[in-house]
Amino acid sequence: MNSEFTHFDAAGNAIMVDVTDKGITDRTAVAEGEIIVCKEIIEAVKNGTAAKGDVLGVARTAGIMAVKQTSNLIPMCHPLMIGQCGIEFEIHEDAGLIKAVCTVRISGQTGVEMEALTGVSVALLTIYDMCKAIDKHMEMTRIHLIKKTGGKSGDFYA
Repeated sequence: MNSEFTHFDAAGNAIMVDVTDKGITDRTAVAEGEIIVCKEIIEAVKNGTAAKGDVLGVARTAGIMAVKQTSNLIPMCHPLMIGQCGIEFEIHEDAGLIKAVCTVRISGQTGVEMEALTGVSVALLTIYDMCKAIDKHMEMTRIHLIKKTGGKSGDFYA
């Protein structure tokens, strides 16, 4: 693992990493996270009866929009031309949770890990927003990168 920080200059000032001379390569990142919910929320999501509408459809759209806005939210992230983005959900009734998985692909000079993490985070926040009238005790948890491919640092699998 490389322990050298690349987001600081010699004086310790935060900087955006210069990727100008890096080659364009195919890169993928996959992040996932969970939101712990009550049985009533699971039922409302499954049956489409939440007062605010299609919870997972709106959460998917919000997550994709967030991926495209990552550089506006995280100061040192580069604006990227996203090639592909998808968000999938798994409802685990027995565990009382909904899992979100965000996959982002690009051909570019820098990776898309932050975009995948942002997408999954905003998707989960949207589920919270759309279901908080049912129960405010939801908990977002286990948000993490599970896979990254491409680039100088190579592949990563959690």
